[in-house]
Amino acid sequence: MKHRYLPMTEQDKQAMLETIGVSTVDELFSDIPEKVRFKGEYNIKPAKSETALMKELFQLASRNADLKSNVSFLGAGVYDHYMPVIVDHVISRSEFYTAYTPYQPEISQGELQAIFEFQTMICELTGMDVANSSMYDGGTALAEAAMLSAGHTKRKTILVSSAVHPESREVLETYAKGQYLDVIEVPVKDGITDIEALKGLVNADVAAVVVQYPNFLGRIEPLKELEEIIHENKAMFVVSSNPLSLGILTPPGKFGADIVVGDAQPFGIPTAFGGPHCGYFAVTTKLMRKVPGRLVGQTTDDQGRRGFVLTLQAREQHIRRDKATSNICSNQALNALAASVAMTALGKKGVREIAAANLQKANYAKIAFKVAGFEVVNDGHSFNEFVVNLNKPVKEVNQQLLQKGIIGGYDLGRDYPVLAGHMLICVTEQRTKEEIDTLVKELGDLHA
Repeated sequence: MKHRYLPMTEQDKQAMLETIGVSTVDELFSDIPEKVRFKGEYNIKPAKSETALMKELFQLASRNADLKSNVSFLGAGVYDHYMPVIVDHVISRSEFYTAYTPYQPEISQGELQAIFEFQTMICELTGMDVANSSMYDGGTALAEAAMLSAGHTKRKTILVSSAVHPESREVLETYAKGQYLDVIEVPVKDGITDIEALKGLVNADVAAVVVQYPNFLGRIEPLKELEEIIHENKAMFVVSSNPLSLGILTPPGKFGADIVVGDAQPFGIPTAFGGPHCGYFAVTTKLMRKVPGRLVGQTTDDQGRRGFVLTLQAREQHIRRDKATSNICSNQALNALAASVAMTALGKKGVREIAAANLQKANYAKIAFKVAGFEVVNDGHSFNEFVVNLNKPVKEVNQQLLQKGIIGGYDLGRDYPVLAGHMLICVTEQRTKEEIDTLVKELGDLHA
């Protein structure tokens, strides 16, 4: 029988036991006192054959509300975007799929070049000078940006807009606790960061102000106004941004951002129930030596040939722990490659066209909701998400929509009590006019 894995036979087991000088597996645990050993039976199902196991797993998987059999209007940080078919083909090549950390540049030029291309494209999108080789996800990148800011300014307070993704704010709180930093939220007014409240909170102890662009509620933050207030008080300006939106929005680097972070998931990375994804981290030249994680640089060898190497690694794996700027010891090279392939396949024109389609289709949906009698809350400039007041529990509405093959929007009441009954609706380039109209009709019927 052919297996898709290498099963261990009884002969294999006996050969290994003989090699290490024991006769049974139980002998391996002889040092563990009898009184602390588990004597019962584990509460797990009996082992099945591969065929029976695969059948059961497929049956379980079929219960998931996936994007192939449902129409999704759910965003909130994870988006259903077009993925060029070439992405899976390239990342499935064994040279990339099984590659380990490229510590030896002599045999890792392909991997290093791919990472270098990712860094370059992130810089072009964000308008920043330097980007690292990627981070675990957008939330991790945001928290690392705040930690870098605190270390750079020697200040102890981080201001974060309440319109930043709730999960990212939680990650930031966790990081800050270990560094004994204070995290203060800046309230939201009319769907964007409250400018007047920010003015009252910024002081000489604020290391950074963190905002999201577009923000979690879908609105476009006024980065120019924010930058003036933040830098006037010599704090760092950190912007978390959806990279696809930068195909049409002015990049944060043009507004004087010090650090731009985000998640590259919109480019060639499947939703995958929330991960794994790929964070990006971009800075100005003055912060280059404080960037967490890995950074790939371009150089030449002794014969003048172009090559790539890991460089400027300010993490505890390479320098003294007390001088390290981060303990992030890895990156998301495979997902960063997927994002690079997607961006390359789309090109500058394609990225802009898809970004524009998100803007246009979301605007069409907003108008359709207004015509149907719904309140579009804080209606203003947005990218592909906006808030609709349903005046009823969103969880119940989503359960009813799912029966119609529609994955509804995000329940904002989970994170913003004042927005109970409000749904964050996402419309990407994947959604058709007919699908949008169907959503409006179904919600209208439920609303009646």
